[in-house]
Amino acid sequence: MKQIPIWEKSNLTLEEAAAYSGIGINKLRQLTDDDNCEFVLWIGTKRLIKRRKFDEYIEKLYSL
Repeated sequence: MKQIPIWEKSNLTLEEAAAYSGIGINKLRQLTDDDNCEFVLWIGTKRLIKRRKFDEYIEKLYSL
């Protein structure tokens, strides 16, 4: 089965987002728990990270 590289996926799991960004899973959970988080996609209880929106969010930050 062919796997798609992380940088080509539109939505990432928390584990993939942590590997992609270098930010820990617990910190990503904390960021995405906010109701106003623009880069989280909820599918039932599963949360996915919208990669493009996440990239834009990271570019605007000075620190986490």
